[in-house]
Amino acid sequence: MSETLKAISDPVRREILELLKDGRKTAGEISSSFNLTGATVSYHLSNLKKANLITETKKKNFIFYELNSSVFEDVLVWIYKLGGNKNGKEK
Repeated sequence: MSETLKAISDPVRREILELLKDGRKTAGEISSSFNLTGATVSYHLSNLKKANLITETKKKNFIFYELNSSVFEDVLVWIYKLGGNKNGKEK
């Protein structure tokens, strides 16, 4: 959970996740959306992979990235549990 929260704390990584919301993209497609070096984008992609927020698939000379939605479901469940019961009583 800490790796996930750390990964989504960065605005560039959140923007990458937003890009991938519409479907898988190559590293080049992701890079073209930013005014950053390829190495910097690669660093952010690596952090997102380490947090298991994205997956990569290699096909020929391309690497495709896409969201791993199961991790987001786990985070939402955790956040929901933090909120507890609305009237403040334990279940």
